[in-house]
Amino acid sequence: MGFAADRVPAVRLSAFYFLWFGGLGALLPYWGLYMKDRGHGAAEIGVIFAILLGTKVIAPNIWGALADRSGRRVRVISVATAAAALFFLGVPFAPGFAAMAALMIGYGFFSNASLPQFEVVTFNHLGAQEHRYGLIRLWGSVGFIISVVVLGVLVSHAGTTLVPWWVFASLVGLFLLSRVVPEPPPGPAETSTSGGVLSVFMQPAVLCLIVVCALSQFSHGAYYGFFSLYMEDAGFGRTLIGVLWALGVLAEVLVFAFLPGLVRRFGLRWLMIFALTVTTARWVLLAAFAEWLAVVIVAQLLHLASFGIYHAVAVNMIHRLFRGRLQGRGQALYSSLSFGLGGALGSLASGMIWEISPGPAAFWVAAAAAGLGAAVAIIGLREPPPVPAQAGAT
Repeated sequence: MGFAADRVPAVRLSAFYFLWFGGLGALLPYWGLYMKDRGHGAAEIGVIFAILLGTKVIAPNIWGALADRSGRRVRVISVATAAAALFFLGVPFAPGFAAMAALMIGYGFFSNASLPQFEVVTFNHLGAQEHRYGLIRLWGSVGFIISVVVLGVLVSHAGTTLVPWWVFASLVGLFLLSRVVPEPPPGPAETSTSGGVLSVFMQPAVLCLIVVCALSQFSHGAYYGFFSLYMEDAGFGRTLIGVLWALGVLAEVLVFAFLPGLVRRFGLRWLMIFALTVTTARWVLLAAFAEWLAVVIVAQLLHLASFGIYHAVAVNMIHRLFRGRLQGRGQALYSSLSFGLGGALGSLASGMIWEISPGPAAFWVAAAAAGLGAAVAIIGLREPPPVPAQAGAT
């Protein structure tokens, strides 16, 4: 992977992303179908997705503060993945919606602790080689693709009852893997962060970045919660729906592979503006041409920007803006206010819209939110200074 000369545990870092997003490859495409098969309506599906995302508003900040103060991020990840697995084990046996919601709250609280802290672990292992993040993170996309495709075939033949067991198995694998990932060296030293995480957060450039990220993830609420149902209503089979999910993430893999060169050539700010602009176009295509397979394929390929470029740029910006012992809380704030608050509000809004008017309306609202995010990025986003060359060196 190009890391042999330094002591970056690239294989273990890559394997963690592979398993984490492999579990997500079961949740995002098939959870709505699983709940539908269990008799839940669109509003209840929207609430469950909102719970999964809403727990990100609080949980990552609690776990981020704990990891920053203890300095033992991998131990935090290990405890969190074990607890998440125990909660998810109860999902197949949940007797009704209330029990399902309670289990999702517990699962979400613990599962949302792991990824933001693992982003810090990865960046601190990389040190000044932060541009190589995509070469490790792309294995998460590979895991997502394999999960979507394999589970899609299994669901088509055996039904959606396999879905929660697939997620549980991925959580058990994450716990076992977390026992062999080493703690990283110290991250970049704090510079102008003497006032704490709030003083960094209140900087205009940081506030602008958080607003842009929240709008981006609000726009994804319709996609994560209802894309599979939308495609099924458009006449596509469940195997094809799984392939469409995988196609989007395959495009994301290509972006992660070429990301180092893109960052060096265009900078983070312009890549973020590009990502939000493409995201807007993606939702417009899905809203207007859902029954045209060729157009849906093009829209799915645009996932390379709407998530691939967007997420890699966002975590890189956060890494540059929150230094030293603020790193964990910085990534937690990004996760909680974008995927958490923005995603939860997007899921709730999409669920309510879908209940009233199933179909393209939710995706038109998503396009408007992404377009607003692009405008905010153009007006207020700034390029953060890179991490010093010696920071976090291994």
